[in-house]
Amino acid sequence: MTQEEILELSKKVSKNTLMETLDIEFIEAGDDYLVARMPVTSKVHQPDGVLHGGASVALAESVGSLASYVFLNTEEFFVRGIEISANHLKSISEGFVYAKASFIHKGRTTQLWEIKITDEENNLISLVKLTTIALPKNK
Repeated sequence: MTQEEILELSKKVSKNTLMETLDIEFIEAGDDYLVARMPVTSKVHQPDGVLHGGASVALAESVGSLASYVFLNTEEFFVRGIEISANHLKSISEGFVYAKASFIHKGRTTQLWEIKITDEENNLISLVKLTTIALPKNK
């Protein structure tokens, strides 16, 4: 698929989902990566006014899972996240965060993604690893 097709598909599958609730927008796609951004507003803050770690993890899982969906044969398989781990390294209270999901391992059954969440100045906010699994669809 072209970048335009991937981004159009991402808009379509995000309707009425957590991605839409959190205003996550998919903005760039390459041969083996996908990038999304999310605004940092009070909607995704923890009580002391900085980005909630759970919102960061939701962003990471959203971009990693959609990347698996895009880069695998989803006519034969469906994709599920099976493990996620995150290290939150820096706080942010406003602006945008960007999540770039890149393959570490692209197996037939399991995939391992590295998702770097950065701010607008490319400072590393969180580093996330996501494992997804491709399960055969029953026909």
